Amino acid sequence: MSRLGFSMKSTALLFFKLAAPLAVTALLLTSCGTTPPEEQAINEPTIEDIRFQISSFSDAPQVIDEDWQRALEAFKTSCQGIGRKALWKNVCSIAKRTPIEEASTFFHANFVPWSVTKQKIGSQTGTVYSSSPTGLMTGYYEPEIKASKTKTATHTTPILSTPDDLIIVDLAGLYPKLKGMRLRGKLKGRRLIPYDDRSAIVTRSDLDKYAIAWSDDPVEVFFLQVQGSGRLRLSDGSSVRIGYDDQNGHPYKAIGNWLIRNGYMKASEMSMQRIQAWANQHPEQLDKLLNQNPSFVFFKARDIDNPNEGPIGAQGLPLTAQGSVAVDRKFLPLGTPLIVEASQENPPLQFTKAVVAQDTGGAIKGPLRFDFFWGTGEDAGRQAGRQKSEVSAWLLLPAGTSPEELR
Repeated sequence: MSRLGFSMKSTALLFFKLAAPLAVTALLLTSCGTTPPEEQAINEPTIEDIRFQISSFSDAPQVIDEDWQRALEAFKTSCQGIGRKALWKNVCSIAKRTPIEEASTFFHANFVPWSVTKQKIGSQTGTVYSSSPTGLMTGYYEPEIKASKTKTATHTTPILSTPDDLIIVDLAGLYPKLKGMRLRGKLKGRRLIPYDDRSAIVTRSDLDKYAIAWSDDPVEVFFLQVQGSGRLRLSDGSSVRIGYDDQNGHPYKAIGNWLIRNGYMKASEMSMQRIQAWANQHPEQLDKLLNQNPSFVFFKARDIDNPNEGPIGAQGLPLTAQGSVAVDRKFLPLGTPLIVEASQENPPLQFTKAVVAQDTGGAIKGPLRFDFFWGTGEDAGRQAGRQKSEVSAWLLLPAGTSPEELR
C-alpha cells in the first residue's frame, strides 16, 4: 500500500429478519465555486469507505495550547487501554512522562496528520461514486437530573437497568464477518422476537423492579437516554452516576423530525432546548412525541469515585470534557487522536480542537461522523444542544506508521 494514501473498506451490512436495523444519519454538506460534476448512475449496492491521505501540521488547521492539553489528558487516559499495542506502545510511554504544559510539543514531535475523506464505493466494481472531506459533528454531554430512589406521586418515570428478558445474541460467534453486530430480542415460546419498542416499554409496570431511580420529568429521562450517561442528584443528598448498559435493539430516530414534518418547528430553530420547551407547552402530545423514537436505553449505576472525572465512555475509561469524541469504530478505532475543524452558521459555532476517539453512540454511524463531548451540567448541555456542524478531520498517527496498522 502506498505511503501517500490508505483506504479502509467497511464490511457490507447483512440484514437478518430479526436484526434491528442500524440508523445511519448522513448529512451531505457541499460548497463549491464551480459547476458540480454530473452524478454517476449507481447500479450496484454501495458501501461507505474511509480514506486517509498523509498531510502535515502546517497544512492542518492550528490548535491552541489549551486544546492540545485536553487532548493529551484524554490520550494518557486512552493509553490505559491501547498502550500495550505495538502501534501505540512507544508514544504512550512518552505521553506518560510528558507534562501537560508540553502537550503541543508532544503531538508535533511524535505524530503525523492524515487527512480524512469519506467515500461511497460500489461493492461489486469498486467504483468510487462520491468523495467528500466533510461530515457531521453533533454534541453531547453528561446531564445532571434530580431523582428519587423510590417511586412517588410525582416521581413516576423510571430510569431502568437492563431487564432480564432482554436477550442478546453476538453474531460473531457464528459469523466472524459480523464482528460487532448483535441481535437483541426476547423469547416468545421457543422463538426469539424483536424486543419491545419505547411505546411498549413505558407501559410495562413489570419493569419497575429494574428502576435505578425515579424522575418527575419524562423529557429529562428521554434526553438522558440520548446522551447515554448522566448524574442523578437524589432527594437524600447523595449522587449516583449512571452509564449506558444496553439498548432494546430498535433504531434511534430523531424526534425533531416529527416536529418539523408537522409544522411545529422549523429546521433552523431545532435544538434540544427548543424541543424541551415545546414538550412542556404541549403535555397532551408528549407521549406521541417521545414515542417517535423507538429506541430505549438501559443504564448501569456507577459510584462516583472522582467527581472531577467524566463519565465512562465506550473504551471503558473516563471521558475528557472538550477532549473526547464519539466515533463509528468500524472506521476509527477507539484511542485514536485527531484534529477536528467544526463550523456552522445557525446558531454560529466554529472551533478547531485536538480530540481523542473514546466513545461510540447509536446515531454515530459513518466514516466522518463525530459526537463532541462538551462536559457535565447545564452549560455543557446548552452547547451540545445547539451543535450540528460540518466537520473536517485529520487522523494523528505515530510518526513512521500508516493507517493500515490500525487494523
